[in-house]
Amino acid sequence: MHPVTPHATPLSTFPKTMPTAATPTILKRRMEVAPLLDRLRTRLASCLSAVGSFFARLEFSPTAWTVVGVAVSLLAAWSYSTGGYSGELLGGVLILVSGWFDIVDGAVARATGRTSAAGAFLDSNLDRVAEVALFSGILLGGYAAPPAVLLALSLSLLVSYARAKGDALGVKLAGVGIGERSERLIILAVSSIVGLVGWGVLLVLAVAAFTFVERSYTALRGLGAAAKPKPISTEPAAPSP
Repeated sequence: MHPVTPHATPLSTFPKTMPTAATPTILKRRMEVAPLLDRLRTRLASCLSAVGSFFARLEFSPTAWTVVGVAVSLLAAWSYSTGGYSGELLGGVLILVSGWFDIVDGAVARATGRTSAAGAFLDSNLDRVAEVALFSGILLGGYAAPPAVLLALSLSLLVSYARAKGDALGVKLAGVGIGERSERLIILAVSSIVGLVGWGVLLVLAVAAFTFVERSYTALRGLGAAAKPKPISTEPAAPSP
C-alpha cells in the first residue's frame, strides 16, 4: 500500500532497474585486486632476475634448489606436527624459507637458460608434495579442525589442477584468482607466526575456493568461445583469373 494514499501503488511507478552503483559484486572487487597483484609481480621480475644471476654463480642446478625448498617444507611440516606455539612459529618461518628457495629455483633456471619441460613437471609435482606435507603437519599438530584442513588442502590442489588442465586445453590461467600457491603460503606463514594458523587455514580455504571457481569460470568461458562455429560467408567467391 502507498504510505499516503489508501489505493495500491501501480507497478509502473517503481523503477524497472536498480542503479548499477548500488549492486557491487565480488567480481568487481576481484578486478580491483587482480591488477594490484599483477603489477606487484611485474615489479618483482627485475629483482628475481638479479636473484637468479647471483645464485647461478653457486653452480647449483635449478633442480637442486627445488629439492632444497621441498626439504625445508618437510621440516616445516614436522615442526607443525610437534604442536604448540613453538612448532607453529618455526613452521611459519620455515614456510617463508622454503618459499624463498622456490623463487630461487625458477630464477636460476631463467638466468642460466636451463628451463625445460622436465624441470617444470618436477617442480610442479614437488610443490604439491610440499603442500600436502604442510597441511598434514598442521592436521597432526591439532591447530585446526580436520574437515577444515582437508577442505583447504583439497581446494588448494584443485586450484593447481585447474590451471594445469586449462593450460593443457589452451586456456592460460596463470595469474587468475587471488589464491595462487604463493599467496596461500604467505597466509599460512604469517598466520603461523602470529599464532593463528587455524584461522589461516580457514582463510586459505576461502581464497582457494574462490580462485577455483573463478578459474573454472574463466576456462569454461574461454573454451566456449573457442568452440563457437565461425559464421559462413554468403558472399559469392571471386572468379578465378
